[in-house]
Amino acid sequence: MFSANTYAARRAELCRRIGKGLILLPGNMPSPNNYPNNAYYFRQDSTFLYFFGLNMPSFVGVIDAETGEATLYGDDFTVDDIIWTGPQPAVAELGAQVGVSKTAPLSELAPAMRKAVAMNRRVHYLPPYRGESKMLISSLLGLGIDMLHEHKSIDLMFAVAEMREVKSDEEIEQLEDAFLIGYEMHTAAMKMCREGVIEREIAGHIEGISKSMGLGVSFPPIVSQHGETLHNLNSEGVLENGRLLLVDCGGENLMNYISDHTRTYPVSGKFTTKQREIYEIVLAAHDHIAKIVRPEMMYMTDVHRAAYLSLAEGLRSVGLINGSAEDAVEAGAMTMFMPHGLGHGIGLDVHDCENIGERSFDFSQVAERAAQSATCIHRATWRLRKGSVLSDEPGIYFIPALIDKCRAEGKYAGIVNYDLLESYRDFGGIRIEDDLLVTEGGCRIIGSKKIPVTVEELEAFMAR
Repeated sequence: MFSANTYAARRAELCRRIGKGLILLPGNMPSPNNYPNNAYYFRQDSTFLYFFGLNMPSFVGVIDAETGEATLYGDDFTVDDIIWTGPQPAVAELGAQVGVSKTAPLSELAPAMRKAVAMNRRVHYLPPYRGESKMLISSLLGLGIDMLHEHKSIDLMFAVAEMREVKSDEEIEQLEDAFLIGYEMHTAAMKMCREGVIEREIAGHIEGISKSMGLGVSFPPIVSQHGETLHNLNSEGVLENGRLLLVDCGGENLMNYISDHTRTYPVSGKFTTKQREIYEIVLAAHDHIAKIVRPEMMYMTDVHRAAYLSLAEGLRSVGLINGSAEDAVEAGAMTMFMPHGLGHGIGLDVHDCENIGERSFDFSQVAERAAQSATCIHRATWRLRKGSVLSDEPGIYFIPALIDKCRAEGKYAGIVNYDLLESYRDFGGIRIEDDLLVTEGGCRIIGSKKIPVTVEELEAFMAR
């Protein structure tokens, strides 16, 4: 973990932003897999980690925004526990490690919350995303599960997102460390890629690398010859020469910071002419974004749109789009080839802060506040700043069902060359992804090494 001063300073800044009431930050609890004592791999809540630093289950942090006092609620291990786990630090010892001097058993949490509610003190909490956390907050505050969304703290959502988005130097060091896990995962996948290998073998091997170097994968790896399926978690295919393998994966380091990269390459080790043409289009967009990103750019209107224009120009060069790239983007035609955003926040989560962001909340209700905050939790109004970290992941996908739907509905007539597109129905998809750190006057790709990415680099590496 970081120093106690780091966590104390973060909590003090959060209090300054919130000003009134109590801030309730539950950590995650163990979640049973198939019976209570056989749990899923534990993953701590990222916001609890950010402010309290303890990667252990069954803790709750409460901060008094008016006094700045933090209390860590948790139970010391009993002898019965120690039989199974071995000796463990006392809660007071753990609190001291993160700058918290006041600790209490979990049994005292509910009375403290009831007292706060009785005194009409506002209890700020983030939108809970786990069932256990929903039940805990519901019980502590006397709210029905269906009322939690209504009573969440908008102030806390934006304060946390604004703080977590801008990475400190020590956080950037951790992201650089997480990159090294991703580098080893991706280069190992390239070395294993050959005809006859089952996709699952590669997925399992690289997951093992992530666990040997850190805490595991930052998300379930995508290893598939069906790259046109954006989140394809089916890895049962047998690698075939002539096809492309898309590998989207990353690792989580010992401090819970993550990496997220994608590479796409031919199973045979050599690109066909058609594959190379489309690959170079995607790579050009990827490289263009890495050159233009700088502070104060708007994610959607500046960065995402620039990627679309670059891709459209490339598709125009091979005859898949007619007219100008600008016309294709304005018509919405690029959503058929890349039906996802260019990127997302990166940090303690692979989609940083999205558990409190646009996928958990209708931001139209607070559009003015979202525009003012301009954080990564609402990408439509996200303004990049020094210290922001985002993925740069353009792609081109040939999705037969989507192509057929658009053609049948008469969409993009005169812009998309549907006749030529028929010859790409079995092409698959290509995505190229790296993580960008926004700097004082531009950006840089995170990583002390380079995961092979050009056609020449990939073919040379796979030939070893």
